[in-house]
Amino acid sequence: MKKFEYFKEILSSLEKDVDKFYNKNNGAAGTRVRKGMQVLKNVAQEIRLEVQSIKHANQNK
Repeated sequence: MKKFEYFKEILSSLEKDVDKFYNKNNGAAGTRVRKGMQVLKNVAQEIRLEVQSIKHANQNK
């Protein structure tokens, strides 16, 4: 659950940069968005693997 909270924190922290990039054509904000999205991708994969692991552990009980 902590990883999911971390995911949400990262997502909300990107909101201003997404606005700056799309609405104000700020290229540096676009770079920050891309970096943040890569972190989100990695955290999402970690969450996915964790969920799968817990699911399989519960099925084997």
